[in-house]
Amino acid sequence: MNPPMQKQPNSSMCFVCGRDNPIGLRMKFFTDADGCVHADYQPQDQHQGYPGVMHGGLVTAMLDEIIGRTAIANELWCMTAKLEVRFKKPVPIGASLALKGTITKNTGKLIEGRGEIRLADGSLAALAVGTFLKIPDDQLAEFQRALTAWRVDE
Repeated sequence: MNPPMQKQPNSSMCFVCGRDNPIGLRMKFFTDADGCVHADYQPQDQHQGYPGVMHGGLVTAMLDEIIGRTAIANELWCMTAKLEVRFKKPVPIGASLALKGTITKNTGKLIEGRGEIRLADGSLAALAVGTFLKIPDDQLAEFQRALTAWRVDE
């Protein structure tokens, strides 16, 4: 039996996770016992690029967020330096999506991660590989003060 996943906090206005953002995705994220981060999502009509297909920029935003949140779940506060996305299949509107983020390398200053979006049949729809820059300690205290709106919503 797998241990339960821990729900991550959401912010107020983040486009991807913000609980109060009227045009955001309002995604919820969970950390597993291995430090990977997971999310489920179902894109709606307003998320289209081509008819019936999720906009590639929104797919990219979701992948960037899941890798960044995986770093944070592992106490690695960082920001995106580089993100490469491979679109394998169209992401259909109305489909159930499963996202997963994994940290693949940590050199102390740079963090590398992988994010993926899978369709309900388990097939890979999109994959991202990213390099993230660790936030310097002198900036981290200021950054963390700005996170006062972060909380776990039940």
